[in-house]
Amino acid sequence: MATLSLTQFLTLDGVHQAPGGPEEDASGGFPHGGWSVPYGDEDFGRFMDEVFTRPTAFLLGRRTYEIFAGYWPLRTGADDPVATKLNALPKYVATTTLDSADWAGTTLLRGDVPTEVAALKERLDGEIQVHGSGGLARTLLDHDLVDTLHLLVFPVVLGTGRRLFPEGSRPAAFRLVEAGATAAGVALHTYARAGRPTYGSYA
Repeated sequence: MATLSLTQFLTLDGVHQAPGGPEEDASGGFPHGGWSVPYGDEDFGRFMDEVFTRPTAFLLGRRTYEIFAGYWPLRTGADDPVATKLNALPKYVATTTLDSADWAGTTLLRGDVPTEVAALKERLDGEIQVHGSGGLARTLLDHDLVDTLHLLVFPVVLGTGRRLFPEGSRPAAFRLVEAGATAAGVALHTYARAGRPTYGSYA
């Protein structure tokens, strides 16, 4: 049985929308696309390269898949660990709108997402990685399908944009596994799923 990890870039106020560029996702009139780029230093690159040493498959939302498919197939250098894994390994896309996909190794998941992903975890081995894919990520979190959560928290507040944990998110507890920071100030947090929150009182 495979485990599922989610890697997500967040601002201090929890926004995940369009970290990589203005053209990624301007929906809702979002004016801050590309907010993560100024913090992409060597420490950040090393962390991401290490994450990409582990996957056996990828699971992506439709928007993230289209962004990746427009970029990574053009990166064919054997010395790029991210491109090598994304181009070579199986990719599963949760979508209700795509009818076909040209990126080699892509399978479309068009049924009920929690059911499809639970079956995928049962069927595969190793680590299935989800990157970005905010809408899909929230669905997976709400159905307890995320085993490991990598939150990369950038030192910026935007005040607007889609959030990973909006009002109404299902309560969940996580255990901190590893923490660090880049020279540019990105906090690197890795959590393991730990069931539901527990409660007490300081009184």
